Amino acid sequence: MRTATIATIADEVGVSVTTVSKVLNGRADVAPETRARVEASLERHRYRRRGKRQPTGSGQIDLVFHEFDSGWAMEIIRGVEAVAATAKIDVLLSQLGGQHRPPQRWLDGVLARRPLGVVFVLCHLTQPQRRQLERQRIPFVVVDTDSATSASVPTVGSNNWNGGLIAARHLLQLGHRRIAIISGPEDVLCSRARVAGFRSAHEEAGIPVDPELVRQGKFSASTGFEHGMALLSRPDRPTAVFAGSDTQAMGVLRAARRLGLDVPTDLSVIGYDDLPISAWTGPALTTVNQPLRDMAGTATRMLLDLAAGVEPPTSRIDLVTELVVRESTAPPPPGR
Repeated sequence: MRTATIATIADEVGVSVTTVSKVLNGRADVAPETRARVEASLERHRYRRRGKRQPTGSGQIDLVFHEFDSGWAMEIIRGVEAVAATAKIDVLLSQLGGQHRPPQRWLDGVLARRPLGVVFVLCHLTQPQRRQLERQRIPFVVVDTDSATSASVPTVGSNNWNGGLIAARHLLQLGHRRIAIISGPEDVLCSRARVAGFRSAHEEAGIPVDPELVRQGKFSASTGFEHGMALLSRPDRPTAVFAGSDTQAMGVLRAARRLGLDVPTDLSVIGYDDLPISAWTGPALTTVNQPLRDMAGTATRMLLDLAAGVEPPTSRIDLVTELVVRESTAPPPPGR
């Protein structure tokens, strides 16, 4: 097959060479319908720029979250910044207002800036968007998103299944039999993996999971509080709650206080992430340590290697999760 040129693409789509060049360079002054037609033609012909990418003068990487959560996001930011500062690279921070896929206008801005690369946190690209970055030779790495299902996407995460497993095992070994789980959004892979690990611990102990005790929502204190109030107001309330984040767990602790329940005498609570604040809650929170700073730093080093033309030895890195036992878990009260 004859190699496609910009002129080939322009003739096929019925636009000027200048328009095709604008699409390739990420210019925003192209109509969406025209851009889509040009992108489709580029994809059909598997068009790739020739030669090496010229380095930009920005010395910058983009760090984009699906949304900010103060404690969790700050750990990621610190991990990225530590590596970027050592390399004398600037970090541009943005968020998508809760969306897990960036809008085209956001991507157009990235293509126009031509950063060294992009780190995506809990968000991912569509296939056409990935092709746009690849054509511009802008590498990207994702931190713990469902893009992990594609071997072609460089991803850094943690062993979420193991996190759910060790949290449930701890509570079962303490003697709890009615354990609730409040996980994150169902469409986020890490949420599903933690629930799967939680269920596996119950299966190996021969103890069924009550489906009424499985709840999902945002990784927020309000979600923890709302589900906590509903679960702990039941006549057959659980004796323990495993929350999908430390922030959710803090909402559960507030619900317990509102209902007059003592933690851990009446109720055990486990969080997830091991944020610095979790050691200062009342009581100090038992939690699953997810090495957020290390995850972010590893992703940044991987991105900088890709920007320098060095392919990583593996496209998927999962760091270890560990249980941190503090004061919020204990055996269930007698008779429960």
